Amino acid sequence: MIVLPIVLFLFVMLLLPLAITGFTVDMVTVAVTKLGFAPGLAILLLAAIVIGSSINIPLYQKNLQPVGMSWGPQRSVVALNVGGGLIPIILALYQITRGHALAILVTTAIVTLVSYSAAQVVPGTGIRMNAMVAPLTAVVCAWLIGGVAAPSVAFAGGILGTLIGADLLHLREIERLSSGTLSIGGAGVLDGIALCGLFALLLA
Repeated sequence: MIVLPIVLFLFVMLLLPLAITGFTVDMVTVAVTKLGFAPGLAILLLAAIVIGSSINIPLYQKNLQPVGMSWGPQRSVVALNVGGGLIPIILALYQITRGHALAILVTTAIVTLVSYSAAQVVPGTGIRMNAMVAPLTAVVCAWLIGGVAAPSVAFAGGILGTLIGADLLHLREIERLSSGTLSIGGAGVLDGIALCGLFALLLA
């Protein structure tokens, strides 16, 4: 019977999004707990990041002549994405207020150097970097100097280091190569900043 394979296919396709959502919520719950928050905040935080992924806050704009373009100056707008940039940054800065500021700052500095070296500016695409470079660097630093606060140190240092090293220090170069809206954290949940924080927490 040809009906059975079709039914199984539809059944799997319906369950797959639910399974992925459940797995994501479980990961975020573990991460939120390691940061010292109540597990019940996981869904609220995940929803805020997903919704915020569609919101960009303009920071500044400038006119530029992109490399290789013969027509007039183009406008470039640099923005901060709420879901992939602002929320992770706020959570990282909050970890500093909970103590172990020195360990977080040292980890941030090391991750910044590694991210700056590993990140590549690709015209028309943006920043490209191996997704595990910054998290692994943050975790190793957190294990060595973070002590019992290793998860918080890895999370905050990973996010801030990725932001500074991969995005901010390459911002001028990106501006010269492309016009339009340049969104920091613009990939939302899948952006390098957010992924770095999540991976660093789970690994720590």
